[in-house]
Amino acid sequence: MSACTSEGSQTTQTPSRPSTASTVLGDSTVAPLVKALPQKSIAPATTTKLAKGLIPPTNKWYSGLAFGAESFAVFPFPISFQETATGFSAGLPPVTATENTLFGENVPQVTLDVGASTAVVSRYDDVSVTVEHRKGSTVIGHTTIAEGSPLVSYVAASSQTTTLDGQVASTVAGRGTLTVSGQEWAVVTTGGSIDGASVKLDKGGSVVLFPVPSGASSSQLTKLMTAAEAPLTGVTTAYKSVSKGEQTSLGYTTASGSKAQSTIVVPLPHQGSDAASTGCTGLTYTTIYGTVPVCISSGLTFTTAAVEATGELDLSKLSSSQKATLKSQLEVDVSSLPTFNTDTYYGGKSLYRAAMLLQIARQLGDSASAKTLTTKLTTEISLWMEPDGCTTRGQECFVYDPKLKTIVGLVNSFGSELANDHHFHYGYFLYAAGVVAQNDPALAKRWAPVMNLLAADIATNTGDQSGTYFPDTRAYDPYFSHAWASGYSEFNDGNNQESSSEAVNAWNGLALWAKASGDSGLEAEANWMLSGETASALAYYVNPDLTGSEFDGFSHELVSLNWGGKRDYATWFSAAPSAIIGIQLIPMSPVSTYLGTEAGGGSKHIISLVDTALSAGTNVTLADYVLMYESLAGTSSADAALAAAKKFPSASIDNGNSRTYMLAFIMAQQTK
Repeated sequence: MSACTSEGSQTTQTPSRPSTASTVLGDSTVAPLVKALPQKSIAPATTTKLAKGLIPPTNKWYSGLAFGAESFAVFPFPISFQETATGFSAGLPPVTATENTLFGENVPQVTLDVGASTAVVSRYDDVSVTVEHRKGSTVIGHTTIAEGSPLVSYVAASSQTTTLDGQVASTVAGRGTLTVSGQEWAVVTTGGSIDGASVKLDKGGSVVLFPVPSGASSSQLTKLMTAAEAPLTGVTTAYKSVSKGEQTSLGYTTASGSKAQSTIVVPLPHQGSDAASTGCTGLTYTTIYGTVPVCISSGLTFTTAAVEATGELDLSKLSSSQKATLKSQLEVDVSSLPTFNTDTYYGGKSLYRAAMLLQIARQLGDSASAKTLTTKLTTEISLWMEPDGCTTRGQECFVYDPKLKTIVGLVNSFGSELANDHHFHYGYFLYAAGVVAQNDPALAKRWAPVMNLLAADIATNTGDQSGTYFPDTRAYDPYFSHAWASGYSEFNDGNNQESSSEAVNAWNGLALWAKASGDSGLEAEANWMLSGETASALAYYVNPDLTGSEFDGFSHELVSLNWGGKRDYATWFSAAPSAIIGIQLIPMSPVSTYLGTEAGGGSKHIISLVDTALSAGTNVTLADYVLMYESLAGTSSADAALAAAKKFPSASIDNGNSRTYMLAFIMAQQTK
């Protein structure tokens, strides 16, 4: 790919770093580590649309604005946004439900022509992004959009006349409305005036657009317009542990000197009814995530239940007979330990598989198996952890891509050279290293130079995107509380994530590594992301609330692939129900008991999903994980799952799993 080739200034306010977040794996830590790795760009060339000096923002909801020759729609929930040839368009996506998909596609409803010829991303944070519009080399203005905000905020860089695609009615004091494609939009100007479809702006003047909620009274609309008067400039993110769990605070900042004290915000269902404090208006928007409230507040603060990071099952209550069964199977699995894979996904999974066998060997007191596994894991992980490994071989090593600003394995998979799925891949490495080195500080120190780069690639957090080598929290989205998997996101449905469970596993693995390596700041961040990703996995994937009329026609209990603009009952790799359900379970690590909580739907929901997944029998894709999931539904279900697991074909066990671990997981649920 090309480096950041565009240049330009931008005049929007850069949000200050929140005081409650500490720098994690910042420049001073990672600079010497990065420099010790071979520098190599292996991603195919692509067009980048970035102002000079910005780190390529892969794996963001707005990545489609920064990559690709064409303009892709993005979805700053609850609206959609797309660049046009001369400006931009925005819409409030109507919801359409089909048997397998909930569509909330981009439907341009309002368009602003600012006379631009090109656009680049000129500023971003974890939740918001600013687009710089240019005509030739002249900066025309800037548009800022953010998740959780229905506002599209355009600020003029010079005096100009912009043009809407409809006549603005009821214009009073620079405010009015227009209706396009059946949707009413509010138009609010500061430092300008409206005349029909023309909006005249002074230098620094702004026009803010937002969809008018259905049923809004004139007084309610006036309040919303007042709240929207100040253009949005960015969103700050802060997190901390509180008594009720892990708290996220998103601060929506607006242009200084404005009359408005707050702005319009839209909380998601998992954030809870008090996320916007007392500012909710009683108005709502209908979205693919249900009916959501429209609030007036300076931000959103919400708490997700704390999830304790763990790398081992509780086998303390197993009977001597159960332990004997496990020990016998463990000896078989250790003696037939497959060769470790050499790419970053399957290689990481094979390390994770062996690490879980090691934990069981330790717990069973099988010192011989533990020694064998420790030796093999230490040798293999050490190979990957050689900083200069890629100078002498073409596999089991990492390079730093100085153009894409990411760590990549030379043998890549599933588009990892494009920054796809890095949290999935590296979560397995971090997990395995955390397990093997949990009581060996010297080993953790030996692996730290490269393992900390894998952590930095997915978890660097300067608080203000001021790092040189990696973007902040590359994949994790603090508004949705889940990660995005596509690096470039060159899709008109926005970015997406399929395997919520592997994302949970990533932050669990990150926490285990942080603990083993003694990095308390990284551990705190990992616990925050683990808590959020788990809450999001339950709320939007495994046990989504699909009770609203907007979901009529969708015929499933689970959503396996969430995009910015749609939600699918599907996978990237298989249409089998066992795969669609199983991809929300893999790798069923010890932390996966969150799937059995009431928030996960409880026993009835689990049994229903298991019946669907195994409707064609157990000789289906990812069925081993489905059996492990079944054990969370209660003792009788665990008994049935264990009986099936003992007869499960060895050839059908996933390469990240083993019969030993499958049996151990189910037995652990039997003895609860």
